[in-house]
Order: sequence, then C-alpha cells, then structure tokens
Amino acid sequence: MAVAAIKTKKSPLWLIALSILLPASFSCLATSATNVAIPHIAGYFGSTIDEANWVITSYMIANACLILMTGWLENLMGRKRFLKVFITIFTIGSLICAMAPNLNCMVLGRLIQGVGGGPMTPIAQSILLSAFPFEKRSIAMSLFGIAVMVFAILGPTFGGFIVDNADWQWIYLINIPVGILSVSLVHANIDEIESVNKPKKIDFPGMIALVIWLLSMQVVLDKGQQYNWFDTGWICVLAGISAVALTFFIVWELEYKNPLVNLRIFKDKNFIAGTILSASVNTIVFSSIVLLPQFLQNMMGYTAMISGMALAPRIFSSVIMIILINPLMKIIDNRILIALGFFFLGFSVLFYSNISLMVSFNYIAIPNVLLGVGIILIFIPVSSLVLGTLPKSELSNGASLHNLCKTVCTAAVASIANTLVARHAQMHQLYLVKNLSEFNLVFQQKVANLINIFSSALSHNSAHIKANAYLYKSLTVQSKLMAYVDVFEIFAILAFILIPFAFALKTNIKQTDK
Repeated sequence: MAVAAIKTKKSPLWLIALSILLPASFSCLATSATNVAIPHIAGYFGSTIDEANWVITSYMIANACLILMTGWLENLMGRKRFLKVFITIFTIGSLICAMAPNLNCMVLGRLIQGVGGGPMTPIAQSILLSAFPFEKRSIAMSLFGIAVMVFAILGPTFGGFIVDNADWQWIYLINIPVGILSVSLVHANIDEIESVNKPKKIDFPGMIALVIWLLSMQVVLDKGQQYNWFDTGWICVLAGISAVALTFFIVWELEYKNPLVNLRIFKDKNFIAGTILSASVNTIVFSSIVLLPQFLQNMMGYTAMISGMALAPRIFSSVIMIILINPLMKIIDNRILIALGFFFLGFSVLFYSNISLMVSFNYIAIPNVLLGVGIILIFIPVSSLVLGTLPKSELSNGASLHNLCKTVCTAAVASIANTLVARHAQMHQLYLVKNLSEFNLVFQQKVANLINIFSSALSHNSAHIKANAYLYKSLTVQSKLMAYVDVFEIFAILAFILIPFAFALKTNIKQTDK
C-alpha cells in the first residue's frame, strides 16, 4: 500500500467536519429528494414515469461506480485536489439538471452529478476517522450520521416541499451555492495528503468490469418488473452479463498487482459483519422511503408535501438520538445498542402492517419516531466499529467498499419492494376475485344497490356496467393494500432476524497505522 506524506493544518476539528460533511450531506439529499419529484419531471418533459426513472438510475450508476474508485482516485490525485475536483463536478451536474431543456440532457446532468457525488460519503467517513482522536470517534460518527442518514431521510420531505411550493428545478439549484462554499471550505481547512507511491498503472480492466456490472445490474433492477423479469430475453442477457462482469471484477481485483480496490479486507470479521448490518439497515429504511410515499400519494391521495411531512418525525427523533448516542455508547455495550436499534426498526415497520385506507396522519407519523431512534442506534455504533479494525492506510479503501455495498442494496431495494407489492397484489386479487360471483349473495346485493344509485343518471345497462367496474376497482385497491401490508411484514421480520447478528461485532478494538 502507498505511504502517505501529510501536510498538517491547524484547523479546528469542527471546521474540518463542516468542510467535508457539507458536500456529503447534499450528495445524500440529492439521492432521495429526486424520488418524489419524478412525476413532476415526467410531466415537465412530456415523458412517461418509466422514462423519467432514468433520472434516478443514471445517478445511482455513476454514484456506485465512483464510490468504489474513491480510495484509488484519492491516492492518485491527492486528497485536497480530489475533493475540489469532484465537488465541482457535482455542482456542474446540478446546474445542468436545473437548466436541462429535455429529458436526455437531464439524465446527462444526473450522470455528472452522480460522478461528483459518489465519492463524498466514503471520503467523509475516512477523513473524520483520520482527523478525530480514537476516543472521540463516536462524536465523529454522530456528525457523519447527521450528514448521511439524516439528510437521506430528509430527502422526501425536502423534495415534497419544493415540488408543491416551487419549481422542481430548485432541488438542484440549491446545490450550486453549497458547492461553491464547499470548495472554499475544503481549500482552507482540509489537510493535503499526497501519496508517495502513486499508482503507476490505471486499472482499466477493473474499471470497465465495474461499470458493466453496475450498469447492467441497474437496468435489470430498474426495468425487471416492467418487462416481467426473466420472462424477457434481454433481461436474462443483461443479468448474465452482470454476473459475468462481477465475477471477472472480483477475480481480477484479487490477482492484479495494482488493483482499483483491495477486496482482501473482506477477511476482516468486523468489516464484513458491519457491512452486512449496514446494508441491511439501508434495505429496511429505504424500503419505507420507497413504499410509504407511494402508499400515501397513490392510495390515500396525499400531496407530495404532506406525504413528506408524514415521514418528517423520523428526522427529529434521529437528531435527538444523535445528541444522546455518544454518552450511550460510552456506558452501554455497542452491540446491545445495535440489537435494540433493530428491535425498534422492526417494531416500527411492523406497525405499518395494520394500515388501512382509514388510517389518520398521526398513525403514519408516530411509528416514524421509533424508526428514527432505531436508525441511529444502529448506524452510529456500526459506523464506528466497521472500520475500526482496519489499518489507517486502508480506511479510504474500506469506506469505499462499505458504502458501495450500502449503495447497491439501496438501488436494489426499490426494485425488490415494488416487485413484491406488484406480485402480492396479483396474488391477493386472484383470491379476492372469487367473491365477485353471481353465486355470492353479498356481491349481488351490493351490485343491486349500486345500480339503483347510478340509475338516477344512467340507463339500466350503463348503471350495471358502472356498478361492476366500481366493485372491481375496490377489489384492486384492497389487493394493493394487502400487498403493502405483506411487504411491511417481510421487512419487519428481516429486522427482527438481524438482532442476534449485532453480537458478531468486536467492540474492544485498536486501530494500527500499518
């Protein structure tokens, strides 16, 4: 591994934290805030929702590719230059998105934005762990939690407020002054680290395999449900290409002398256990970020802003827990906190298994308080422990791999959750449709009542057709509702299953400089 020469500045820790966490937080915000704006973006450009979803897909592909290249690029360019370049790229991408005249230009802007935003999370984690003394690591990860997790779950609320009260372009325009300020702060406060042994060769095969794997995987996840997954030939081909590219990437990176990323750190038990737990948390949390706004807007008739407000309580409880988590980590075994966090997470998601079309706003909002508590109880201790047993020379590499796994799970969860809802809705509809029979006296009575109501404005034949259509629509709505209940139960069970796995982590750790 490369040996680093460090030029030390005397900036206070809080200023170092602000300099790196400001761009990282808005990078995370850009991921989730766009989700609620997709219908508005589709309408603005006159495209379908499926076409507009490439606005999300392009960002996630670029983001995931650059996450894994973070350590290698930092080693190649030097830390300060690396940060200033990629913050600038993120800002330029945001400007292109805001000024885009058509959807293709918008997708290009999101691709550029993803390139710039991808490295922000792993580099922020790496810099904080390097800058803060070991005994203050929990404080560093609390700040990191505010920037990454709190801003990510703030996204739907922020995006909903923007699209309901202003033009959706402001989701991207706000990043421009933030980007300019971030570059200035990085220039003034972040230490320069120049690698003595910079990579002599660029790992082109590794880069190409990485891009092919992530691109093909994301297209399969994005379009799979629309084209009925593996019943479609080109979906099967892309899935095969993705599997082959991933296999080649793993083998190549393990055997190549100057790899893009050191995969051998997966031998570290704390790293792999913490990565699995973090990826699982992302899966559960982002399933709610995907499913709840859909349920509230499509089935309850909420606006984007109101659905975002229903998720807002998790933001406040997260911030309160971030204040409390540091003293809690000092007096309670971190593994117990993580296990307790999974319990709160599972209980809050299980609460939604009792939803109906009659639930109040408070019924949706209150469980989000517990969800926010659970997120921080898991996220901060895991973030402190997952890289704790790695040598400092591997922090950037480890942070990149750790965040890639979380990003891939986040990309997959939207597709998996939507597929589960669609398939379970079909399953429930198959069972419920048996009740719409001429031999069912209750059904016939309801049809007769509706015909009497509609006959005041329609002919008897038209009233009969409308009555049947109304009842069939009620059946599809009920099937969809039952599907949401099923999926929430699945993710709640997953959270409860993960409780004992918290104790796979080691807490008595000591980091080395080698």
